[in-house]
Amino acid sequence: MNRTWIALAAVFLAAIFGMSLSSYNRSNRAQEGVAGGVKPMTVAPVVIVELFTSEGCSSCPPADQLLKKLSEEQPIHGVQVVALEEHVDYWNHQGWKDPFSDAEFSRRQEDYAGAIHNGGVYTPQMIVDGQVEVTGSQGRKAWEAIEQSARMPKAIVEVSPAAGEAGPSATFDLRVSNAPGEASRKKLELWLALTEKGLQSDVKAGENSGETLQHAAVVRSLQKIAVVQADEPFTKRVTPNLKQEWKREQLSLVAFLVEKGSRKIVGGAMTPFISKN
Repeated sequence: MNRTWIALAAVFLAAIFGMSLSSYNRSNRAQEGVAGGVKPMTVAPVVIVELFTSEGCSSCPPADQLLKKLSEEQPIHGVQVVALEEHVDYWNHQGWKDPFSDAEFSRRQEDYAGAIHNGGVYTPQMIVDGQVEVTGSQGRKAWEAIEQSARMPKAIVEVSPAAGEAGPSATFDLRVSNAPGEASRKKLELWLALTEKGLQSDVKAGENSGETLQHAAVVRSLQKIAVVQADEPFTKRVTPNLKQEWKREQLSLVAFLVEKGSRKIVGGAMTPFISKN
């Protein structure tokens, strides 16, 4: 065999050896990742931030803007903030009836007051993952509470448009699994919220008279849809009821999992509606 053929054979063998070594290293790293519990892709933890607010409250607009920034700009690295802006009705007697208010949200805030033992209800009040409450305009405290909650173990909650569904109504598939720690031994409540962003009002009376108020994701409907046995996966298909005046392209569906006694939110997910022309 001449020197040229020897050189070509050496190059060929080196290439084969290099490919095999590269393949081995990739396989080995992948196995190490699985053994070490490292996932190839990570999903940002969802933190549910509820704001109890009112268009009749002069201290509420800054809190509305803070929630809007947190949810629409997503400034907290590695965290998905999901906003639920809930308008209470107990300000309506001050001269302006909030068009987004509902007694249901006032009752929900009272339930939190009993669970958190904060001494009462007020606006603007933020509740982070059902556990930590801060005055809604205190951006630094809200930021810190969100970061802290994001570090807590979360259940896997998935919301996705149902495949193969047609017609004017939107249908979604929900799935819950892997409830963390103590929550996995409890019965949990699965809640569903329908939110609409891009809403605003020209206020004609009351403390905010003459102001144009812009809002974050306003809760249009909120309901408990199931009690989940947390130690086993749960699936459900839902078709939310929509009102004609709601703008479909601005709607989102939010699902979140709640410990019944403590009201702690242990997992959540959100998906926008898909517009059907």
